[in-house]
Amino acid sequence: MKDISIGSIILAGGVGTRLWPLSREQYPKQFLKLNGRSLFQDTYSRALRVSSPEEIVVVTHENFMYHVKNQVEELGFAIDDHQILLETEGKNTLPAITWGVRVLYNIFGDIPLAVFPSDHLLDEGAMDIIKNSAVLADENLVVFGIKPTAPYTGYGYIKPGAPLNGGFVVDQFKEKPGQEKAKEYMDSGYLWNSGMFLFRPEIFFDELKKHIPGIYRKFETENPDYSSVEAVSIDYGLLEISGRVAVVPLDLNWSDLGSFKSLYENSGKDSRGNSGDAEFLNSENNFVYSKDRKVAVVGIKNTAVIDSGDALLICNLDDTESVRELVDIYKKKGDEIASYHLTVHRPWGSYTILESKQYFKIKRVSVSPMKYLSLQLHHHRSEHWIIVSGSAEVRLGDEVGTLSKGESTFVGEGILHRLGNPGKIPLEVIEVQIGEYLEEDDIVRFDDDFGRV
Repeated sequence: MKDISIGSIILAGGVGTRLWPLSREQYPKQFLKLNGRSLFQDTYSRALRVSSPEEIVVVTHENFMYHVKNQVEELGFAIDDHQILLETEGKNTLPAITWGVRVLYNIFGDIPLAVFPSDHLLDEGAMDIIKNSAVLADENLVVFGIKPTAPYTGYGYIKPGAPLNGGFVVDQFKEKPGQEKAKEYMDSGYLWNSGMFLFRPEIFFDELKKHIPGIYRKFETENPDYSSVEAVSIDYGLLEISGRVAVVPLDLNWSDLGSFKSLYENSGKDSRGNSGDAEFLNSENNFVYSKDRKVAVVGIKNTAVIDSGDALLICNLDDTESVRELVDIYKKKGDEIASYHLTVHRPWGSYTILESKQYFKIKRVSVSPMKYLSLQLHHHRSEHWIIVSGSAEVRLGDEVGTLSKGESTFVGEGILHRLGNPGKIPLEVIEVQIGEYLEEDDIVRFDDDFGRV
């Protein structure tokens, strides 16, 4: 399909608070693997239909760098560090997009660039339409509009104007409306604003310099002072005031999967409208997700039941947009349930807390093939490692050895140690920590393959 050179900018910095407790601040929804692959991986795969791997950049938060690297590697591709643009803080879409445009423009020149949010569900056929819109993007900033399926109030709307070379001139952008206005917009042929765009860098920079020169100047370099950049969306900051904007309709299956109600609407259902791996009795129109536990639902309607293992959410499906307010409550209390899962992802793999009490903690540690943890020691705890599957390379002090399935070793307090996986299959280890202090900041690193302090 890729006979025109199109670059891709993937936006992957959001935290997805409306999908708590599945989505957390340190592992947001775009990286969750609810059905085998993450939304980010699906987005990256779609981008490959119009771009080569070297023509793709990902803009994400600095905390998510290794989520991006690891998930791209799982797809069988490599992504260089210069293709991952790390935000120190969220600044909305215009700075993120401008940064991606600058990097790709400096490498490839004035080729068309597509912008994709990393957390959307989208039919593959959209990529053909996006590719065929490159001619329209020769003179315009192109936004892709979704034909509405219902009068939703959670999306911005676009009013198409006069026909223009396979699309339409944008007559007006409308902010998220109330229910009555949303129905009026839908009946009048308005489109949802999908957050996907296509344009040539020189047109983008011309419009940016004209309408919001401060951001243009910040990104004249590939290494901007990101903390001083103004936070603004591309819609409000540029598209709504530019006179060079066109819209191309997409009459395809699309969702931003921003709430449990949208997940429910895009999932399979039984004859009574129930969705999820649960036993339903005298219940209808419910959505259930449970990672480990069996769930039984009796006599309820229109309800989301979400069990992540360490947190349980039960709410009316019509109230799932309010989950973000619940996350704010936990954050104000300083509760880490807003930020971390029981499973915590690291550059080398992940660990899952199986049980934690005052003086002991039990983890399942998963180390990816050919990856090694840092060379480290702990002042306040000892560790007992039991190999469950795979083969482990273990360093204790100056000695290095190999442990196989069923074998174990003991790491005392203050002992220099390292765990690694030299094999081709994942290494699974049960780690039992014992000590007076068991938090992650009791790590002194001496060497690390990933540059961590």
